[in-house]
Amino acid sequence: MTGPLRTALTSLTLRGRCLVAAGLTLLGLGALLGERPLAQLAVFVLALPLLSALAVARQRVRVAARRTVSPTRVPRGEDAEVRLELTNAERRTGRLWLLTEQLPPELGPSPRFVVERLAGGDTTALRYRVHGSRRGRFRLGPLRLRLVDPFGLVQRTTSGTDDAPLLVVPRVRQLGPGGPAGGQGGGGEGARRSIAVHGEDDVSTRAYRHGDDLRKVHWRATARTGELMVRMEERPWRAQAALLLDTRVRAHLLSRATAPGAAAGTAVPGPPGDPSPPPDSFEWLVEAAASIGTHLARRGAVVHVVTEAGELGPSDGHGGRGRGGLGPGELLDRMAALVPSRGARLTPAAHLLARVAGDGPVVALLGAVSPEDLPELVAARSGPASDVAVLLDVGSWAEAGRGRRALSGAARASLTAQLEESAALLRGAGWQVVVASAGRTVEAVWAELGHTHGAGTRAASGLGVPA
Repeated sequence: MTGPLRTALTSLTLRGRCLVAAGLTLLGLGALLGERPLAQLAVFVLALPLLSALAVARQRVRVAARRTVSPTRVPRGEDAEVRLELTNAERRTGRLWLLTEQLPPELGPSPRFVVERLAGGDTTALRYRVHGSRRGRFRLGPLRLRLVDPFGLVQRTTSGTDDAPLLVVPRVRQLGPGGPAGGQGGGGEGARRSIAVHGEDDVSTRAYRHGDDLRKVHWRATARTGELMVRMEERPWRAQAALLLDTRVRAHLLSRATAPGAAAGTAVPGPPGDPSPPPDSFEWLVEAAASIGTHLARRGAVVHVVTEAGELGPSDGHGGRGRGGLGPGELLDRMAALVPSRGARLTPAAHLLARVAGDGPVVALLGAVSPEDLPELVAARSGPASDVAVLLDVGSWAEAGRGRRALSGAARASLTAQLEESAALLRGAGWQVVVASAGRTVEAVWAELGHTHGAGTRAASGLGVPA
C-alpha cells in the first residue's frame, strides 16, 4: 500500500496542494502561538488530502475499450464518427472517471468524457467525431483515465495501450465526360481488340518492335514489305495509363496547413463552393492525381503512378490490378501517405516512365518546372498515345495567401516566364498542356483537357480506353 499511496500523494491537484499548504501554515501558527485549536484544525486539514489519497490508491480499475470507426477511410476535409465502448472489467462499481481520448492534432481536439459509477461488467457507449484536415495514417487512442476523489484533491492517471487506425485519403472529385478522351471512353473491362483472322494471307500484322517474340514473325508479310513484321493475335484488351507526379519539394510552395502537427481547421481560401480547398500546390497535385487515377481505373485502365522517387506499386490484397498497376482503393491508400521528396531532377521519373507507360498515354502533373527539367521527359515519350501535361501555377498559391512565404514581384515574374517557356516546349513536342492555378478546380482542368483535345481527335487513343 505504501507504493500506491506515495504515488497518490504525488498526484495532488492544485486544490489539494493548496489545502496541504494551508494545513502546514495552520500547524506552524498553532505551534508558534501556542493555540491548540489551530493545531487541531491543521491536523484535520492535512488529514483530508491523506484520506483522499488513500481512497484513490485503493481503487482497482480494469477498463476494456473497443472502438468502431465509421468510415475507416475518410476523404480529406470530411468527418468520421467513432463509437467508444467502455467496459468495467472489475466486479466493483467504478467511481468518478475522467476519460480523455488521445488524438493527433490533425484530427481535432481530444474529446473528454465523465463516467460515474459504472457497475462491474457493464458497458457504456461514448461517441465523438474526428475531422480529417490532413492526409495520412493516424491512430485513435489510447485512452487516458483519471481517477479523482470526491473532493477533487487527488487524481491518478493511467493510459491504456489500445488504439484504432484511421486513414485520411485525398478527396476524389467526380470528373465529367471530358478529359483527353473527349468522352469517347467507355468501360474497358472485357473489351477486345478485333483482329480479323480469315486465313494466312488475311492475318493482321504490324512492324516488329524490340522485345517481340521472334516466333510471331510473319515471314510472308516480311518478304512482301521488306520490313520485319509480326502477327497481331486476338487477345483480351487491357487499357493502361500512367500518371507522373512532380513531388519535389523545390517545385511547390508548401502551406503550414499541410505540415505535420498543423492545427486542425486552419482556414484556407479557395474556389467558391469548396468547403475544404487544397491549401497548397502539392495538395492540389495529390488530389488531381487521385481523381484522375480513380476515374481512369474505373473505366478499366491499369494505372501506373510514377514519381521521381520511384513507382507507387500495389501491395497484396488492396485491389491492385497486377503488373504494377493500381486499382482505385490501392491508389487512394498510396496517395494518402505521399509526401514531398528531396529529389532535384525529374530524370529518374522520365526514365521509369519510359519503361512502365508502354503505348498508353501519360498524364504529367508538374509543379514549378523549368525548361531544363523537360528534355528527358520529352525524349522518353514518342509513342502513339496523346500525352497531356498539367502545369501548376505555383505562384498563384502564394498570391492566394496559402504559401509559407510571400513572393516578391521579381520572383512572381520569374515563375510566370518559366511556366510559359515550359508550356511552349511541351506543346512543341506534341503534348497537350493546361495550366492550373489556385482558383481552379480539378474538374475544370479535366474539362479543359477534353476541350483542348477536340471532339473526335484521336479518339481511339484517348487515355487508352476503348471507344
